[in-house]
Amino acid sequence: MELLANLATGVDAALTWHNLLYCLIGVTLGTLVGVLPGLGPVATIAMLLPITYGLTPAAALIMLSGIYYGAQYGGSTTAILVNLPGESSSVVTCLDGHAMARKGRAGAALGIAAIGSFVAGSLAILLVAAASAPLAEFALRFGPAEYFSLMLLGLVAAVVLAQGDLFKALAMTLLGLLLGLIGVDVNSGEERFTFGLPELADGISFVVISMGIFGIGEIIANLERDESSRPVQVSRVGSVLPTRDDYRRSWKPVLRGTGLGSLLGILPGGGAMLSSFASYMIEKRLAKDPSRFGQGAIEGVAGPEAANNAGAQTSFIPLLVMGLPSNAVMALMVGAMMIHGIVPGPQVISERPELFWGVIVSMWVGNVLLLMLNLPLVGIWVRLLSVPYRILYPAILLFCCIGVYSVNNSLFDVLLTVLFGLLGYLFVKLRCEPAPLLLGFILGPMMEENLRRAMLLSRGDLSVFVTRPLSLTLLLLAVVLVLIMCLPRLRATRQAAFSED
Repeated sequence: MELLANLATGVDAALTWHNLLYCLIGVTLGTLVGVLPGLGPVATIAMLLPITYGLTPAAALIMLSGIYYGAQYGGSTTAILVNLPGESSSVVTCLDGHAMARKGRAGAALGIAAIGSFVAGSLAILLVAAASAPLAEFALRFGPAEYFSLMLLGLVAAVVLAQGDLFKALAMTLLGLLLGLIGVDVNSGEERFTFGLPELADGISFVVISMGIFGIGEIIANLERDESSRPVQVSRVGSVLPTRDDYRRSWKPVLRGTGLGSLLGILPGGGAMLSSFASYMIEKRLAKDPSRFGQGAIEGVAGPEAANNAGAQTSFIPLLVMGLPSNAVMALMVGAMMIHGIVPGPQVISERPELFWGVIVSMWVGNVLLLMLNLPLVGIWVRLLSVPYRILYPAILLFCCIGVYSVNNSLFDVLLTVLFGLLGYLFVKLRCEPAPLLLGFILGPMMEENLRRAMLLSRGDLSVFVTRPLSLTLLLLAVVLVLIMCLPRLRATRQAAFSED
């Protein structure tokens, strides 16, 4: 009954015309960036952070979260029709989705992708709603030592599950931690790593680093790509309603993908991309005739699309319950909460219930809106691929600069954003995944604060981290993750997995 009362509070908050409007804006923008390759939800949310200053906290979080899970829908559209994944989690959908389109079954592939995503999203939202309150109550037992150990586990998992080389992911995490140290020390009041620049006394702005690395960096990298080398040839869509046989083949993969995505979405560094790949591997392994996969098997569309949407929804659990980001998008959401003076953590449920439950209910509303947006308007979304990037990107770059300047009216912030944009481009060329850097930048100051609190409470005794059972358990999990990844067989499996991206 308490859950129903909480959901009723969320319905009252989510169904106001103001929040409904921003939910529609969010999912529409999410579909748009999912359709257009080279943008992605991380860069888009980073660019829109300055706009959220003028919104209410609920409207800001509803819009930004809509961009994230909306991109999962949009990415499947171009993956199926033109074999061009608009979002990294849709790479696997290309394999069988585009094969179905070549056989004249593009409509069925789009239909099952949208329906599977809606079912998975709805079930995952129920999981988020049911699990959040008990987990938040449990999280209130955490002290500084437990929070430090949990954040350390999160960073280790983010390194292990990051794309590319493990050592590069570790280096990016450490760089993020170092960037988080810039500014005035909270305890002593001394400036650290500011190089005598008064503009750095308050540290590097979260908007600056996120917009530079993920916004401008991605723009520069995408300008290198030759548009004429990949002509857009849109397959005929036809009816978007799957046949009875399609439903019979798809319902089990959708449920399996939902369960798998819900689990992997909670893990740091997991999220939608890892969920979709794992679902495809499982469906291929369970199939009676694995040779059908890659030739237009509808299970290869239904499972991954359900998994990536479920993973996108449940990745909000660590954010809403513990205040900890599980991936780069959730790190941006932490930044959005801090912009509005909200301290992420379990206290949000008790102190701001209308915000917490309003965001959860808005996810279901957003999934309904996405179902209505994606099935009837497929033709419109695909026509956006004809917009030349040489026209699109200068407008985005101008928007980035105006947004950064509007935060503090500081030209220094704009110059710093450009420098981080060049650094982001360098990361692309070196094949360094920037997401661990952002997680390190967000978690670093929080880890330092909890480490100092734990040391003060224990009078400098480091054993506090191993004498408290919950802290010890989290540290042991981090050690186990590191040891597991040292096994040669698992390292080879990990490299093979991410080579598919």
